[in-house]
Amino acid sequence: MFRSMRDTLVTTALAALTFSATGASADKDYASFHVTITNVTHSISFTPILVASHRKGVSLFELGAAASDALTAIAEGGDITALAADLKHDPRVVDVRNSGALLGPGESVTVSVSAKRGARNISLASMMLPTNDGFIALNGIKAPRQGSRTYYSTGFDAGTEPNDELCISIPGPTCGGEGPSPGVSGEGYVHVHRGTHGIGNLAPDVYDWRNPVAEIRITRVDEDD
Repeated sequence: MFRSMRDTLVTTALAALTFSATGASADKDYASFHVTITNVTHSISFTPILVASHRKGVSLFELGAAASDALTAIAEGGDITALAADLKHDPRVVDVRNSGALLGPGESVTVSVSAKRGARNISLASMMLPTNDGFIALNGIKAPRQGSRTYYSTGFDAGTEPNDELCISIPGPTCGGEGPSPGVSGEGYVHVHRGTHGIGNLAPDVYDWRNPVAEIRITRVDEDD
């Protein structure tokens, strides 16, 4: 009887150790990341910034190709709703967050996202104000295994409406116009933005910029940090 009880205890202990080891291994499959975005322009603001973690293969845009409707909504009006919904319904996506507010020149904001093994790529997007259809972005950048890595975003142009620089077609606190421009077409493809040239209501000495426009630092953190 003593041997039977001893054997049972040993078996139970081994099972507990196996469970603990399995749990520890599973925990290593998950990670958290702080994505810190700094606006390094003089007079441009960023609309609420959408940040997502996902597997390789998820892409917000392709240079030289037409922008999706969801990206168009961000680039023309700062509306992240459609892209957030698309990403949340994609099984390759782990987490979707946003910064929740405008980010002014010289300001920084940190967005925390979770990720897991095989799905530790980070993407983000936000409209640049005041522009017609300018945006910042990271497109599927691999997050660091440990520590931090810093990346930079140029100003991109969605190519979905003309860069007339007229406040009537630019939303936000500077212009107060309408963002979406249905029935109006731009260059037709995503490209590097040419900046502000003073052809409309925006003075280039105030609202033009030189790339990069945003600094993005991705930092791996522990769950309890």
